[in-house]
Amino acid sequence: MKGKTISNLNIGDTASFQKTITESDVYLYAGITGDQNPAHINQVEAEKSMFKGRIAHGMLTAGLISAVLGMQLPGPGTIYLGQELKFTAPVRFGDTIKAQVEVIEKKEEKNIIKLKTICTNQKEKIVLEGIATVMPPK
Repeated sequence: MKGKTISNLNIGDTASFQKTITESDVYLYAGITGDQNPAHINQVEAEKSMFKGRIAHGMLTAGLISAVLGMQLPGPGTIYLGQELKFTAPVRFGDTIKAQVEVIEKKEEKNIIKLKTICTNQKEKIVLEGIATVMPPK
């Protein structure tokens, strides 16, 4: 299985992935990364925060972008070089997040593309936005 090469990519190409964020997802991410911030795993403490309850890790949400890049656009063989992120709203347990990417720039001589990255919840509210830089497979 191989993703699209730079010659097969065009400005405006898009792809997306959607997932409902569960309590298990958040606890597994906390265990894997060691980020056990009470905002994510302690309901009593999280209720005292500005969010009034537990929220998913921002980087868990950003990981959904990686799923799109690595599996769809450009796809398998893609090398993730960088990501600019802005977290614009909390992701709560039970939210269905759609990660979307769009090719916005091609540097064929360097085999690099830039993609606009956006994650929205089930209410179509943007929860994350940014720009990814990747090398598609050769």
